Amino acid sequence: MSEFRLTQISDTHLGRRFPGLVANFHRVCEHIDADRPDLVVNTGDVSFDGPTGRDDVVFAKGLHDALPVPCRYLPGNHDIGDNPTAIGPAPKPPVSEAHRLQFCDIIGEDHWAFEAGGWRFIGLNSLVMTSGLAFEAEQFDWLASEIAQTNRKPVALFLHKPLFLNRPDDPETPETSIRYVPQPARARLIEMFAHVDLRLIASGHVHQRRDFTWHHTRHVWAPSAGFVINDARQDRIALKEVGLVEYRFRPDSFEVRHVRAAGQVDVDIEELLAQMGGEH
Repeated sequence: MSEFRLTQISDTHLGRRFPGLVANFHRVCEHIDADRPDLVVNTGDVSFDGPTGRDDVVFAKGLHDALPVPCRYLPGNHDIGDNPTAIGPAPKPPVSEAHRLQFCDIIGEDHWAFEAGGWRFIGLNSLVMTSGLAFEAEQFDWLASEIAQTNRKPVALFLHKPLFLNRPDDPETPETSIRYVPQPARARLIEMFAHVDLRLIASGHVHQRRDFTWHHTRHVWAPSAGFVINDARQDRIALKEVGLVEYRFRPDSFEVRHVRAAGQVDVDIEELLAQMGGEH
């Protein structure tokens, strides 16, 4: 295959009780149905609240099963819990092996690697990093093996949380420690990928659309497919809108297209909180 077409969606946050998010997902499905990429990747927060609502995970998977093309998934903090961090309050809920296994049982693999279009694609579970769970070490060992097999092919890395805001040595604050891959896992990842041709890091989590290059690696933040977080609740870093991202990979190049599906609506988080009857 001389060209591999991949569509990234993220932060779908699906649950039966949120019709606005379900409607946005249906608009995304219609767009994908018309475009027919080779693969769809959901980079996390597939469900609205997996740790306390197994039905959200089941419901989300059922909606994805209706897509007309193959899907791969990565977990987000709303699917399996969040990373413990060196600074700031403990996450609620923290990532757990039980919720990771629930994700794998219902949704599918939480880390993966494959080759297509002359590229090596790697997907990582970023929520177990700094967790101390046994799987954290297992995934790093697996990653080392996968990196050793790149055979000089360009590499695209997918994960839920962006690696950093602007540069690898950005200082951590209580807020940024949960927004990006936390230290020291961030430094370890950067070191592991230092000797391969890492061209792309694709992530979600922040609910803002961003696209920038640090050294020779392009960092693409997919927006949420479901809702936006207003400026009163979250600082504005980039573009706040719902949408998706389309990629075309060729043996030594790739293209990125930032897309908004026809009919997608910028549902605000306040609407969801009102439906829940309070804070989430």
